[in-house]
Amino acid sequence: MDKLSGMSLDIEKTTKAKLQAVFPECFNEGKLDIDKLLNLCGEYIDEDFEKYKFEWKGKAECFKIAGRRSTGTLRPCPDESVNFDTTKNIYIEGDNLEVLKLLQTAYFRKVKMIYIDPPYNTGNDFVYNDDFVDPISHYKEITSQATKSNPESMGRFHTAWLNMMYPRLRLAHNLLRDEGLCFISIDDNEVGNLRKLCDEIFGEENFIAQIVWEKLYTVKNDSSLLSNNHEYVFFYAKNINAINLRLLPRTDEMNARYTNTDNDPRGEWKAIPLYARGERTNGRYAVISPSTGKEHWPPADSHWRYRQADVEQLVADNRIYFGKDGNAQPALKRFVTEVQQGIKASSLWKFSEVGSNDSANRELKDLFDGTAPFSFPKPSTLVKQMLHIATEKDDIILDFFSGSATTAHAVMQLNAEDGGNRRFIMVQLPEVIDEKSEAHKTGYKNICEIGKERIRRAGAKLLTEHEDNNAQLTVGGNEPVPLDVGFRVFKLDTSNFHAWDGTPISDGNMQTLWDRFDAREKTIKRDRTDLDIVFEVMLKMGIPLDYVVSKIAVGERKCYSIGERPFETSKDCMILVCLDFGITPEDITAFCDLAPAKIIAAEEAFEDSTAMSNAHYILRDRDIEMKLL
Repeated sequence: MDKLSGMSLDIEKTTKAKLQAVFPECFNEGKLDIDKLLNLCGEYIDEDFEKYKFEWKGKAECFKIAGRRSTGTLRPCPDESVNFDTTKNIYIEGDNLEVLKLLQTAYFRKVKMIYIDPPYNTGNDFVYNDDFVDPISHYKEITSQATKSNPESMGRFHTAWLNMMYPRLRLAHNLLRDEGLCFISIDDNEVGNLRKLCDEIFGEENFIAQIVWEKLYTVKNDSSLLSNNHEYVFFYAKNINAINLRLLPRTDEMNARYTNTDNDPRGEWKAIPLYARGERTNGRYAVISPSTGKEHWPPADSHWRYRQADVEQLVADNRIYFGKDGNAQPALKRFVTEVQQGIKASSLWKFSEVGSNDSANRELKDLFDGTAPFSFPKPSTLVKQMLHIATEKDDIILDFFSGSATTAHAVMQLNAEDGGNRRFIMVQLPEVIDEKSEAHKTGYKNICEIGKERIRRAGAKLLTEHEDNNAQLTVGGNEPVPLDVGFRVFKLDTSNFHAWDGTPISDGNMQTLWDRFDAREKTIKRDRTDLDIVFEVMLKMGIPLDYVVSKIAVGERKCYSIGERPFETSKDCMILVCLDFGITPEDITAFCDLAPAKIIAAEEAFEDSTAMSNAHYILRDRDIEMKLL
């Protein structure tokens, strides 16, 4: 039995171990010899230091910040959630840097698509000033006061933005699957820096496109120079050789071009000219209408597209249309079933296809009774286009600058349309809202309150729209799949487990020291709930936060079973957590009878040292691992 670590995944140690497994000769006494590694890769050291590099003040510190392990946790909030026990969707309030660290173990290489709309560095509302020493305390401090700004007069206007973005993108990159895709919205202020940043993190070879989004559909005549009618969306792959981009759905306008004027049993078709411009020796011959016997020749300076034998076969197969009277110029029937059931996305996304700033505001107003409580939201149709391209029906989507939760809205909307089970993870810093704003007057104190309420309202609206089908969609003739419009709320906080308090005792009060020793003996903080403990166990053991947690009784002990399904049989119990005190060897035997992969209990929860010793042998004989809190 060993202790459960209260730290997030050690990314640097994990990366180093992978490198050492492949290149052991590049390590000497556990230290990486970078010169040897470069030589092995054909990069030989020279004295030319004038090389192309993307540098800024604080970049080296970014690596340390990204690699520093988090001691925090995510505390569940069932009262603020919707369908907490059954939903697969996650909403997290907290500094996204710490949250991304905490998600590493459970979601490493599991996310299919990331979309973020980060701060555009306009000089206002810049609250992401990271603290290397005590990030959780710093997070609590900044969320209890008004937002800070990043004025250009600071002298490091771009540097501060890069220092904020770099560690977050590096951590997010770890979470993407090999075939994962990332979209990032940006405007002109940082578009050049973001391109360099993404090239470094994702690799230049994994750049797919710099999409232009037409955000306005009218010219702003009050603009100082030009009317700025567009923004950008950077599109990167985790591994461009592993991806498979999906086609966008065909539009009604495209499908309307296909009709069936002759009642062909093969379905709708459209007429394609049988001739092409230009002379070709074997392309001029008579095509005879089978109903009238009329000969048809290609126009002057033209030829039939196919050889004569092939055209005669097409005529026999009723693939050539001669008009209703049989005398029209012959045309090839192209059936809708023969064309791709979708269209390839382009790098220009027009407002008429994916929405605009105006449609995004109207969308929010419709949900919030005529008032838009959030400035500059993105339209859900824009994000839905990304989802169409990048995801299948069971994928995980992450947005760690969630804002008004447009991404969550888009995920639920697309699931409602195609019967998917896509799951979202939203992360948002609970930025305090200006007291003078309409949102604050309406009762919203921070951005997270707006985001959560949007998901509630959008989900309720989607369910209402599907009332005729009992809010269910039938997939492939199987049992109807319920539409998941719920979400589990979690909030970033300090760990539920006591850590040693090493701050100096200025007044020399020995009682304070003894109190610290006493707290260290009690592993679990007494002001935390059972669910707080259970979900921290899940985080630190790499279990996704959407797994089912079932409260069960094992003998006289209250326990929690963690599994993919509600607990019914021993096969459903992956992890068994017991937070009761006075655990005996008989309790351990009863726990083992459920055949869990692991058992979790507090070290001080055992009846005595003998009970813990006996538990060791029982677990060894049953080949079941136990972790102590």
